[in-house]
Amino acid sequence: MKRLTRLRACGLWSTALAAGAAVLFAHPALAASPPPKLSPGDTAWMLTSTALVLMMTIPGLALFYAGMVRKKNVLATIMQSFAITCLVTLTWWFAGYSLAFTDGVGAFKPYIGDLSRFLLNGMGATYDKAGFELAPTIPESVYMMFQMTFAIITPALICGSFADRMKFSSMCVFMVAWSLLIYSPIAHWVWSATGWEGALGVEDYAGGTVVHINAGIAGLMSALVLGKRVGYGSENMSPYNVAYAVIGAALLWVGWFGFNAGSAVTSGPRAGMAMTVTQIATAAAAMGWMFAEWITKGKPSVLGIASGAVAGLVAITPASGFVLPTPSVIIGLVAGVLCYFSSTSMKHAFGYDDSLDTFGVHCIGGIIGALLTGVFAYKGFVSAPQLPGGMAQFGHQVIGVLTALIYSGLGSLIILKVIDATMGLRVNSEEEREGLDIALHGEQLG
Repeated sequence: MKRLTRLRACGLWSTALAAGAAVLFAHPALAASPPPKLSPGDTAWMLTSTALVLMMTIPGLALFYAGMVRKKNVLATIMQSFAITCLVTLTWWFAGYSLAFTDGVGAFKPYIGDLSRFLLNGMGATYDKAGFELAPTIPESVYMMFQMTFAIITPALICGSFADRMKFSSMCVFMVAWSLLIYSPIAHWVWSATGWEGALGVEDYAGGTVVHINAGIAGLMSALVLGKRVGYGSENMSPYNVAYAVIGAALLWVGWFGFNAGSAVTSGPRAGMAMTVTQIATAAAAMGWMFAEWITKGKPSVLGIASGAVAGLVAITPASGFVLPTPSVIIGLVAGVLCYFSSTSMKHAFGYDDSLDTFGVHCIGGIIGALLTGVFAYKGFVSAPQLPGGMAQFGHQVIGVLTALIYSGLGSLIILKVIDATMGLRVNSEEEREGLDIALHGEQLG
């Protein structure tokens, strides 16, 4: 018994000495890094950001779009944003999140996720554990919810291009199909841990490519396939209530801080800088649009300054985590002026009816922001350290822009054509003249 005790004691001392030697002489590269820990501060900020981004769609975008259509279509326009919020929530739960943010399988990893989070399978079992690669300091459920709000507002933006004329049933089918077949793959390319664009070095901090170019080009395809509104160019189509639109734009502005600063996925310095440049660029773009309109039309309009602010929010989105304050002024001014002309002169020159300027503001603004990210990216902010930022980053940004335009443009066109051939896309002319509030929903404003 004493010998056994001595042997045990020797064993314990040997183990202790070996452990001590391992600590003292281990190579730093071989030392195990401490496991990530959930951060209450980061989690609280991301919960707040999620609520802010959801507010961007309902009520922000709903009011912004509703104020710009005619009185007979106000309720139908609000209904589109509200219904899309519900549809995409369930689509995201069903498979959208899994396709976008899981690693994928084999050769398909760079292009699409797998179904390991189908029906959010397994998420409840890891709710109290850190280590999710894309957001290690917050629960995965919070990250999933944050990304859900992006998935919601993106298809809702498309509605601005086909306002006043798409069948509600067709819109519902289109949005579900588009979310799964277009949005989730592009989100995977850019933002997942295995996406090919992220690995290449394409930088999209908060959605210039994934959200705005994606939605904007899909909106243009929708406008082209459906054709012009009845009476477009010959009848008065003035906005019903500009005050609604400005309130909606103001809600978008406030909510956008969750959109951009929340994309830091922490409550640290990068979130603060993203919030700062978002505010500055938005103000610069609003002024740019206002003065461009003032010079060309003689008067600055209320709807114009609000639209300019939205253009600035769009343009700074891909750059917000990568640029310093002074470049954000340039991004905002360029976006305000160019989006003004694309929403007026270019639309009329090419003859398409982009009802509420989804293409002119979101696609053009997103392109401006994505490309200027390559010009102004501050080396200390670029997420891939091997990339130098500046003009060397510009080529990567061009690739990101072109792939989004081609994939979303062609994919959206195919989905629209299939729906049109099977169930029809557009209401008839009598329903359009009567107004979608009555024709589709049996309701009207008092």
